[in-house]
Amino acid sequence: MSNGAMHQPTPAPEMWNFAPDEALLGLSALSVRSVLGSIKAGMDPSDGRPVIPLGHGDPSAFPCFRTAPEAVEAVSAALHSGMHNCYPTGVGLEPARRSIARHLSLDLPYELSPDDVYLTSGCCQAIEIVCSVLAGRPGAASSNILLPRPGYLFYEARAAFNGMEARYFHLLPDSDWEADLDAVEALADRNTVAMVLVNPGNPCGNVYTYDHLAKVAETARKLGIFVIADEVYAHLTFGKKRFVPMGVFGSVAPVLTLGSISKRWVVPGWRLGWIVTNDPHGVFRRTKLVESIKSYLDISCDPATFVQGAIPELLEKTKQEFFDNTVDILRQTADICWEKLKGISGITCPSKPEGSMFVMVKLDFSCLQDIKDDMDFCCKLAKEEAVLVLPGCAVGYKNWVRITFAIGPSSLEDGLDRLKSFCSRHSETKK
Repeated sequence: MSNGAMHQPTPAPEMWNFAPDEALLGLSALSVRSVLGSIKAGMDPSDGRPVIPLGHGDPSAFPCFRTAPEAVEAVSAALHSGMHNCYPTGVGLEPARRSIARHLSLDLPYELSPDDVYLTSGCCQAIEIVCSVLAGRPGAASSNILLPRPGYLFYEARAAFNGMEARYFHLLPDSDWEADLDAVEALADRNTVAMVLVNPGNPCGNVYTYDHLAKVAETARKLGIFVIADEVYAHLTFGKKRFVPMGVFGSVAPVLTLGSISKRWVVPGWRLGWIVTNDPHGVFRRTKLVESIKSYLDISCDPATFVQGAIPELLEKTKQEFFDNTVDILRQTADICWEKLKGISGITCPSKPEGSMFVMVKLDFSCLQDIKDDMDFCCKLAKEEAVLVLPGCAVGYKNWVRITFAIGPSSLEDGLDRLKSFCSRHSETKK
């Protein structure tokens, strides 16, 4: 071929070797972010009112929920020190793990060590890691995990991604959303590895009592499984029940505690979480679960090193006044939510929230006869009133909706007034 001749490209193949995993494509339906995104897409752009975000648990945009100045100073100091621009170790920086162990031990009858703590990029990565290491060997019988309904469907998505079966036990709305432990026993078999419990509750706003958690631990022990305690909303309680960590019962049944600074410090964008082994008898080490977690961390991404570097100062110097103020605001907004919901036709709320940032309400279609289902309710509410709430299908509970009250009080009142107008209008159309 002469130097001037044009190179002829290789003809395109009739078929490329890559094909998408159809099951994976469907997992976005289990994402709160994806569901809210599809609802937002149908909103009226000509509506000049501010959008009221009652659909997700991120109040950081509201000034009353701004994080503690000590937390900001800790991150700033870590950055300016020049000591945290490097790669961290797979399990996380030792000073950060030591301070988290000390912090969590305050609520436990035994002392945690740094070796019990593994740092993750938020609690979502903690869920990802746990579901990955529990999925079992290729070719072996499929493991299964017991999940609460309603619940955070990210667990189901990560289980499905790893080929692990998800089985569901109900939380009982007429019993303060306690876990149906009879159902847990009926669901479990020799391939069941763990059950998940979220406390304080997302999406229900419940807080479990010491006695109920003790029963959970005894059930897990009887079945030979362990408990995955999702405590990302730890200490965000404002009712009569105080927060009790599941790790208190670690000597009864081993517990993997998942947590983060996202909610209590109101910094979900900082992406710092943890997996903690509450296991005084060493079950996780004997079964090599600890080794599996370490191996996974060696091949996964890490939380930002400078955020890890800030953790000791953040934990030690944040004033109790900040936490008390956050809880006071949540108590105020939970009261507003509870009182206003009682006056709205077409929805019922089984119990007043006592923790986290959410409440579940049931739709009454005998009053809302022009609404097809929970997704239709949320889409029409967003389009007509510029108010976003999460449909129950996104937490495994069809024809309910989850409402967050973790926003500024005036915005919450505005949003709930618009919700009342919407429900009244749609009740009148079919009278």
